[in-house]
Amino acid sequence: MNPQLAVMASIRGGVFRRTDARACGYADADIDALLESGCWRRIRHGMYAAQRSLMLVTDEVLHLRRVYRVLRASGPDVFASHQSAAALHALPVWGLDLARVHVTAPDGRSGRLRGGVHRHIRDPVGPGLQVWNGLRLVSPARAVAEVAATSPVMPALVLADAAMYAGLVSRRTLRHALTLLDHGNKRAHAVFDQLTGATSIAESRLRFILTTEGLPTPSPSPPPDLETPDPDLSAASLWFPDERTIVEYEPRFPFWCDAFEPTERDPLPEPPAPDPDDPQPVAQCWISWTDLNDPATVADRIRTTFAQAARRTGIRQFTAARARN
Repeated sequence: MNPQLAVMASIRGGVFRRTDARACGYADADIDALLESGCWRRIRHGMYAAQRSLMLVTDEVLHLRRVYRVLRASGPDVFASHQSAAALHALPVWGLDLARVHVTAPDGRSGRLRGGVHRHIRDPVGPGLQVWNGLRLVSPARAVAEVAATSPVMPALVLADAAMYAGLVSRRTLRHALTLLDHGNKRAHAVFDQLTGATSIAESRLRFILTTEGLPTPSPSPPPDLETPDPDLSAASLWFPDERTIVEYEPRFPFWCDAFEPTERDPLPEPPAPDPDDPQPVAQCWISWTDLNDPATVADRIRTTFAQAARRTGIRQFTAARARN
């Protein structure tokens, strides 16, 4: 499947029409050959999918398929919004409720659930509307703001971090989208105040736990090498120089960004070097993906590691609020 058709299929939940394949350069003879060989599968009349896309059907794929069907059957004033629009923009919808398709329209009963479709009413529907590849949806900034105003903080923060990393939104466009919300402005503003600059869902969750549990902010520079890394261990790390501690974690579900495609002439930039003024680490702890489901345990493990590092160095930290004896 060529890249153009792959993109077209992905936003429709992995399916595409014969006319889509023709538009992407496939002749009818090629389409028939791919169907006969089993590389493509006929889902129903006039609708196809690549065999490999049928190997794993996730909740997100099923949601995208429902969104596509709803938009195809709806009038020209109905736009995908909230997490449904975020999914169409290829943003991660981890932790968000995908049981309903969210659309915004200028008429009807607000909040009405019918056939698994949640209808939001705004008249006029805009601004912040797009039509892409025949699909009507709200802009990335508006979708992120709508999710932040209506969903739990952690999934909304992950979505906002991912949109920032992909370059689909900026702090300016998010602030502007806040002014267009008809409700939930304060809730969304609280989410955007906690943007972490993370590059994966796991990092976004971990940094959120650090903030909510009152733990120190990690250094922007990478840590010095504590020991020779295991090449078979997939890990990322946060460095706390004042505590002389490295926190390693599973870099699950990295965010997507195509802002830079490396070439021989323009290779990937060198990673930042450790700060030469930073002390050497003396302790480290490991946070798995499943650990992140229990923020209190994660915070306790990191605090324990900080304490172990302090005992090893003989350094004690005092706060101004601590009462004198």
